[in-house]
Amino acid sequence: MPIDWKEYNAAGVWDELIAPTGRARPGAGPLRKMLARLSDVELGERQAAANLAIRAMGITFSVYNDESPNAIDREWPFDIIPRLVQRREWEAIERGLKQRVAALNLFIDDIYHEQRVLRDGVVPRAYIEKSREFRPQCVGVDTPNGIWSHVCGSDLVRDHDGTVYVLEDNLRVPSGVSYMLENREVMKRVFPELFEHLAIHPVDDYPRQLSRCLAAAAPDGVETPRIAVLTPGIHNSAYFEHSYLAQTMAVDLVEGRDLVVGDDDCVYLRTIEGLVRLHVLYRRVDDLFLDPETFNEHSLLGAPGLMRAWRAGNVALANAPGCGVADDKVIYTYVPDIIRYYLGEAPLLPNVPSYRCVEKSERDYVLDNLDTLVVKPANESGGYGLLIGPQATKRERARFRRRILANPRNYMAQPMLTLSTAPTWADGRLEPRHLDLRPFVLSGHERYVTMGGLTRVALRKGSTVVNSSQGGGSKDTWVVDSTATAPRARR
Repeated sequence: MPIDWKEYNAAGVWDELIAPTGRARPGAGPLRKMLARLSDVELGERQAAANLAIRAMGITFSVYNDESPNAIDREWPFDIIPRLVQRREWEAIERGLKQRVAALNLFIDDIYHEQRVLRDGVVPRAYIEKSREFRPQCVGVDTPNGIWSHVCGSDLVRDHDGTVYVLEDNLRVPSGVSYMLENREVMKRVFPELFEHLAIHPVDDYPRQLSRCLAAAAPDGVETPRIAVLTPGIHNSAYFEHSYLAQTMAVDLVEGRDLVVGDDDCVYLRTIEGLVRLHVLYRRVDDLFLDPETFNEHSLLGAPGLMRAWRAGNVALANAPGCGVADDKVIYTYVPDIIRYYLGEAPLLPNVPSYRCVEKSERDYVLDNLDTLVVKPANESGGYGLLIGPQATKRERARFRRRILANPRNYMAQPMLTLSTAPTWADGRLEPRHLDLRPFVLSGHERYVTMGGLTRVALRKGSTVVNSSQGGGSKDTWVVDSTATAPRARR
């Protein structure tokens, strides 16, 4: 039987494709009509074809569990029904993301230099001094163009009233962009006819833009920099992405053992032809494992002397060490103030309303309302370490109460948003599933925002946890014009 959109029900939730009236959102009409021509059997066959393509393309991610110390490789979970965003709305989001990243880079640079933002009381000094991600070893370092976070992935969510919020910023080693690119390739295999009739804006320019961004960070006087992706190795959960980006940018994929820092404080790559100098490292290794001379002396993931070479200006590290000071979820609550302080502008994208557990009045409110709030640790990622109050047991809430009281600086809380949904193929039918969106912002000589991003979807019914490590999946993200027909296919 063909899809009956009258049976699709996302009551009380903002759906990205279908309005409460049952009509398609602006720009989504052609997609709704094309999907309506397919039977549930045909849609199931398309989903099976997508799963087969993912297996053939080797698109995987790694997860860890308590039962095994080794990573488990799994095929990337993908849903064939795309998520649509109108071009007009996307242009507003793009402006807001560029504004946000500009202010955050100014903030990080200030923190490691004059600290005006602390002196002027915009952000409390104690919050930086107690931040797990503040690196005293980075104080006084001048980065090319004042950029610390070259690649930022900010997570966006839409509430029940249609408002788009920034849920959090990822400025250290944000992942997921390779899956955004591969999602598009899978969709072109599975639904080629959609690309013939819809004006879908492209995403495949990202590797070239990333290469340009990294080249812009090269040391002065280097016209043709040699770039490499520094990976922790094959057991890292994002290794697929590391190798994918190195391949698409046509640069070296290296591990710490492949590098040596010479007496001249330059970084060299060991090759069969001898040592070759590297100018830019797109590092996917956490700060504390980058350099055993400076951080963890037992680390085998980085290379001795990397920080020395970076401080001397002989190699660029992207993202720069220490940029995680702005990745702290407590500092996130100050980003609107940071934008006003550095740019003199009102924030274009709002934060989710938040409570700082370090402040007594707000901590008391959080402790009294744990059953309605989402509580997050300041520096965890991947959906780990948080409390979803409405879904938690009394024992879990009591445990979090003790954690907050023991270390209030490490926690913040937000109301439980009613995340928007989109039609998702589940159990042989289309059902609404909650989702978010992670666009990627590059900062080089200019700023670039991906045309869309990685849509992550909670595949479990009723769940709002979208992380792949927690049972989530993904969708292709289509930025379309409101009049979404086109005379020819666009990649």
